[in-house]
Amino acid sequence: MFKLPFEVTKTELMQILPHNQLLGAAVALALVAISAAYIYYTSKSKAIKVHGVPRSTATQRVLATLYEKELEFELVPVDMKAGEHKKEPFLSLNPFGQIPAFEDGALKLFESRAISKYIAQKHADKGTRLACGDMKQKAIIGVWLEVEAHQFDPAASKLTWELAIKPVLGMVTDKAIVKENEAKLAKVLDVYESRLAQSKYLAGESFSLADLHHLPTIQYLLATEVKKLFDSRPRVSAWVADITARPAWRKVLALRSKE
Repeated sequence: MFKLPFEVTKTELMQILPHNQLLGAAVALALVAISAAYIYYTSKSKAIKVHGVPRSTATQRVLATLYEKELEFELVPVDMKAGEHKKEPFLSLNPFGQIPAFEDGALKLFESRAISKYIAQKHADKGTRLACGDMKQKAIIGVWLEVEAHQFDPAASKLTWELAIKPVLGMVTDKAIVKENEAKLAKVLDVYESRLAQSKYLAGESFSLADLHHLPTIQYLLATEVKKLFDSRPRVSAWVADITARPAWRKVLALRSKE
């Protein structure tokens, strides 16, 4: 049964009602109920909005963070074919015209890694603790976040584009670019293999943003010839199997499959 979030006393009610007028009483009570319902349901509306598409690696990074934190959010689709990301109102959210864009009440953010860090820090005590610990632990997480962004992602993203995206778009894969970036990614994964001999995850014994940020490009590359680079390194292979099996990530993939 719906309950009003406040109580109206008999004295207060009499002050707003015409005396001895039953119809007036009914109208006044109805207005009170409508007002209460409006307050109740608007307070329940989702403050967090993600503007993007589930197939986007950057959007996936944000979605995975939200799911790990067990937060409610609204995914607002952006029609990329129609160029919605290159015109208003989207440009008021991200002036660079790239997805995703993020809203948390009055706060507007863009750049997926910055968004995921904000979510992890604001909701530190909810869901998976993605960026917590003492100063030393946070510093280690920060190091591997930088490694993902500046060492892993440049090669991984180029390979994703050439091997996973271009074929879908009917474009020709540049084999020279693939060869060059396979070699670069192999060197990065050699470092990962050594690091994962010291801890279960990149930044320690607990899953963190440092691991999560890798998921979108890894998932695409597992369906390409580059999978061999992960499989040929036992510790990297085990790490990949672990992080791609997380329930939060499976929810992201379920969204992607519906597109």
